[in-house]
Amino acid sequence: MPALTLDPDLIEAAAHAAAWPFEEARKLVARLERKPKGEVLFETGYGPSGLPHIGTFGEVARTSMVRHAFRVLTRDAVPTRLIAFSDDMDGLRKVPDNVPERAMLAAHLNQPLTRVPDPFGTHDSFGAHNNAELRRFLDAFGFDYEFRSATECYRAGVFDAALMRVLERYDAVMAIMLPSLRAERSASYSPFLPLHPVTGEVMQVPIDAVRVAQGTLVWRDPKTGEGFETPVTGGHAKLQWKPDWAMRWAALGIDYEMAGKDLIDSVKLSGQICRALGAEPPEGFNYELFLDEKGQKISKSKGNGLTIDDWLTYGTPDSLALFMYAKPREAKRLFFDVIPRHVDEYINFLDRYAGQDAKLRLGNPVWHLHAGAPPQPERVEGTSLTFAMLLNLVAVANAEEPGVLWGFIRRYAADVGPETHPGLDRLVGHALAYFRDFVRPAKTYRAATPEERAALEDLSATLAPHAGSIDPEALQAVVYEVGRRHFPDLSGKAKSPDGRPGVSQAWFTTIYNLLFGEARGPRFGSFVALYGVAETRALIGKALSGALVSEHEAFKAGRAVA
Repeated sequence: MPALTLDPDLIEAAAHAAAWPFEEARKLVARLERKPKGEVLFETGYGPSGLPHIGTFGEVARTSMVRHAFRVLTRDAVPTRLIAFSDDMDGLRKVPDNVPERAMLAAHLNQPLTRVPDPFGTHDSFGAHNNAELRRFLDAFGFDYEFRSATECYRAGVFDAALMRVLERYDAVMAIMLPSLRAERSASYSPFLPLHPVTGEVMQVPIDAVRVAQGTLVWRDPKTGEGFETPVTGGHAKLQWKPDWAMRWAALGIDYEMAGKDLIDSVKLSGQICRALGAEPPEGFNYELFLDEKGQKISKSKGNGLTIDDWLTYGTPDSLALFMYAKPREAKRLFFDVIPRHVDEYINFLDRYAGQDAKLRLGNPVWHLHAGAPPQPERVEGTSLTFAMLLNLVAVANAEEPGVLWGFIRRYAADVGPETHPGLDRLVGHALAYFRDFVRPAKTYRAATPEERAALEDLSATLAPHAGSIDPEALQAVVYEVGRRHFPDLSGKAKSPDGRPGVSQAWFTTIYNLLFGEARGPRFGSFVALYGVAETRALIGKALSGALVSEHEAFKAGRAVA
């Protein structure tokens, strides 16, 4: 991991920074003061019973932010590592809804995930496939981590000493777990799950005897009645997940791991077990869950919510990281419609960063997203080319190819292109995809009222003398001038600097409804500067003639047939 470049002003500001990664990092500083050690270990856990979802990315991203804040607080004096752990020795308990070959998978229920055949046909097992997917997207985002497989750790003996400790403390672990279980479950519960020596299944069976001296478990096959004595070491048995979590913390010396709010009770139980094993449980906090468009928790097995690839089709990696950074203790709806806002919020935060002092920079999300080294923003002088602006430009230009949008952008700024502004070029591609799949189908155009018609005719006429202008402020002044004539704000709340009445929001709603088919839109003067005065006047003409309504009705009819 590269060394930090530490600015003295930043170090001083970090000591009092209020951003949540610093709050978390201070827990670790206090932990080291209580119990010094030469290295701090962070962990994130993943169960590969289904395809990795965006919540897994969020946990790694957020943990990495805390890790970086800790490095700053300690002036990078304490080495750190991040372990991404896969619980791939778990038995397949149910078949996910979002994978092929479901019948084949059903025939391998209760087998360890690393022994279940890969339904995609690309890896040795379902667990290996999902682990590869996890590593693929973590690598794509440049995370610094070490991957660990439960199967490999169990089989290689990494956990043997800790497993023997669990066996020695079997009664203490049972005393912690049993009160949390239903009566039916507690009657047959054991923290250990032996692997069947014949079928290879992960067995959830009562344990008849615990032989500490031999390091074994005695149990019976519930179907055949045959008895077995299984070593707890060498990958012949594994632990139920709460004891397993605790054992892993103790065995690896984990100092920090966060978890979802739904696991609060599990964290407490695992912490108690960890202490029973003679170790201190890690620091951490419980983040709120991600919800799908129906307000339900996203799930690997259901495949609801967004995947990493979904987000990256329509938005930037930085916007996804911002979504993860913002308000982690609040439940957030994770669906396609959150993408544009986070794309533009990221651009705004990055634009502000250069002009901020150390204190404000540490509160700016981009500092945490980029480990203290945000990139230089790509600027187009005179206007803000936001995602919202590009979406509206795609709409009115009927663009399906990036070249069409670049034609408008180059007319506004001749020296700007995909070569000089690769980030903007990627944003153009995202805007085309998002408009095609989400914006255009949701648009609703309508005819103008007589009052609205008069205002738009006036706007077109007043814009005419400005043909060829690319001055967004001058064009915005025209929009306000016409708005004051037709839609003045009579409440007195909105006034111009010269004291004249302001413009009612109804004027801008009219523009967005009639020209874009939406309830909201971009700063209209900036849009006209980019799209062109002549083109904007032609767009107004199409709106007043009913052509925009007709074109959209034809689009909806064709889509329904398709």
